[in-house]
Amino acid sequence: MTILQVSLIGLAAIYISGFMLLRLLQNRLIFEPKSLLLGTPATFNLPYEEVLLSVATSKNQTEKIFGWWIPKTEPTAKVILFLHGASGNMAAQEKSCNLERVVKLYQLGFSVFMIDYRGYGNSTGRFPTEATVYEDASIAWNYLTQEKGFSPKEIFIYGYSLGGAIAVNLCLQQPKAAGLIAESCFTCIKDMAKHRYKIQIFPLKLLITQKFDFINKVKSIKVPVLFIHGMKDQVIPITMSERLFAAAPEPKKLLLMPNAGHNNLAQVDSDRYLKALQEFFTNHLIKYRV
Repeated sequence: MTILQVSLIGLAAIYISGFMLLRLLQNRLIFEPKSLLLGTPATFNLPYEEVLLSVATSKNQTEKIFGWWIPKTEPTAKVILFLHGASGNMAAQEKSCNLERVVKLYQLGFSVFMIDYRGYGNSTGRFPTEATVYEDASIAWNYLTQEKGFSPKEIFIYGYSLGGAIAVNLCLQQPKAAGLIAESCFTCIKDMAKHRYKIQIFPLKLLITQKFDFINKVKSIKVPVLFIHGMKDQVIPITMSERLFAAAPEPKKLLLMPNAGHNNLAQVDSDRYLKALQEFFTNHLIKYRV
């Protein structure tokens, strides 16, 4: 065997090993969980209750989803299920951008339920996957409908960044939800891989197991949707929300925020953000008012 043949075999072995490693461990490139919670709703003077939801696993074990129930006192208040992104947890910083969004939603008259997916924050369980975060969102929905007694038409689903892909999957399961808010969202993991890594040496169609295929799922949703994206977003390009908006059926709306990045939409132009949310909620709750 020649030196060239040996070299080619070695390169092929490295290539195949790299492909298999990325295929098996790619969820660790997508999810960036942190266990330490540095804030709570009380940091923002919000009332809250800690919630623990049980998840039975295939190995006859029980894992826990940790969440915060942030209730309004008004008996007619509707609710928002808030699903955060891939990085951190519900409050990885004391002044959490997730909680800053929740403050705005609370100001608009909504109770809010937010969770940490298993593997994040105080939730237990293994490192997250696409399948487990979908299951966690579904369990959170069941908590609101079965334990809290809300009807689907009283629940809006708010997904931030990766949370938007989780939220749209839940909307397919729950077509009677009041609506979907998708903030700073991507089209699918394959598109994000192309965006982040300009040179691809592996076939993405075969490589990617954690698909988060928002762009195809949004075509089939039956709920109204509001897309929001900062025009200075350096993490997820604004064109992805524009493509999601184009793919979604009516009723839909796209709000582009000129001065906002990926994390600071609720702070940079708070009045415009609140106005868009208020209009969306008013338009799509009015039919349910008594």
